[in-house]
Amino acid sequence: MPTMLTVYGIPNCDTVRSARAWLNERSAQHVFHDVKASALPLHTWTAWAQGLGWEVLVNRRGTTWRRLDVTAQQSVSDAGSAAALLLQHPSLMKRPLVAWPDGTWTVGFDAEAWQQKLDVRPATSGKPSKPV
Repeated sequence: MPTMLTVYGIPNCDTVRSARAWLNERSAQHVFHDVKASALPLHTWTAWAQGLGWEVLVNRRGTTWRRLDVTAQQSVSDAGSAAALLLQHPSLMKRPLVAWPDGTWTVGFDAEAWQQKLDVRPATSGKPSKPV
C-alpha cells in the first residue's frame, strides 16, 4: 500500500494543474507521475482499467481520442484492449488518476471528495485564528 498519494497525469492538463495546486495549497504531500514522460507498464494500465472500469479510465471526449482512427477507437471493448491502447497513447487517460495512501484509486478532480479523503485543511498564514 502506498504511503503517499501519487497523482498520475500530464503536466499541461488544466485539471491536473488545478488538482496539484489544490494539494499544494493544503500542504498535502504527493508525488506527480507524468505518464507521457515516464511510461507505465501494461500491467498498471490493465489493473486500473479492471479496477476502475475501462469506461472510466479512457477519455473518449478528448483530442487524443478524436485523433485516433476509427479502427483504433472501435478496438476498445474491454479492460485489456483499453490498457493496450493507453500504453500506446497515455494521454487518452482521464486525468488525474490518484493512487491514495489507503490503496484506492480515483479519476478526476473533485475538491470536496478529496477534502474528505485527505481530511486536510488549507495552509494557514501562521496567524492565529480569531476566537469565536
